[in-house]
Amino acid sequence: MAGPFREYAVEEYTVDREPYYVPIADEVQLFEVAYEQKIPVLLKGPTGCGKTRFIEHMAYRLGRPMARIRDVTQDDGHAPGLPIITVACHEDLTASDLVGRYLLEGESTRWIDGPLTRAVKAGAICYLDEVVEAR
Repeated sequence: MAGPFREYAVEEYTVDREPYYVPIADEVQLFEVAYEQKIPVLLKGPTGCGKTRFIEHMAYRLGRPMARIRDVTQDDGHAPGLPIITVACHEDLTASDLVGRYLLEGESTRWIDGPLTRAVKAGAICYLDEVVEAR
């Protein structure tokens, strides 16, 4: 059974200052090569190990716009504008929530881009936080 439609707000930003990040090995070079070759990167690690900071650092290095994608159907108390494309994944999140879907409007349908599609169109880096929680 499909859940309720969720609307997402996408704000685009560019990281103005280099975030503090100390490379551990060759992760910066690997990310740059993957980015140039348009290869997705999966970052795996426990909470607080630096995945988000690394993505912020790489967005700064690559000069790419970043965005925060937040669910506007819920008021989470957080101020908008965090400088990262972050989709907080959860067990009810589906591929359609990320990519987009057709919505009925009267007698016709209209395509609504999901946050992933919107981020791709903007040329931004998309960070799916806790993606293992999604379906």
